[in-house]
Amino acid sequence: MYLSQEKKAEIFNKYGGSETNTGSTEGQIALFTYRINHLTEHLKKNHKDFNTERSLIRLVGKRRSLLDYLKANDIQKYRSLIKELGIRK
Repeated sequence: MYLSQEKKAEIFNKYGGSETNTGSTEGQIALFTYRINHLTEHLKKNHKDFNTERSLIRLVGKRRSLLDYLKANDIQKYRSLIKELGIRK
């Protein structure tokens, strides 16, 4: 499994403040970014995997919605997060 409990806790600890704060917007965006990067690498090798492609598109949409929410509420956190995660906008 590519996403272990330890990796998930590490992501939320770094971006969400603590590993139990799994509902934070920044932590969710970081988790989605990790999953998107993993699925992108998978699709480079398996270009006919249409179920994964659909999942990837849904994840990108969810992340986009959360980024729009963060941008509307706290522009400074938004700017620092996209710079830190390497998301282009």
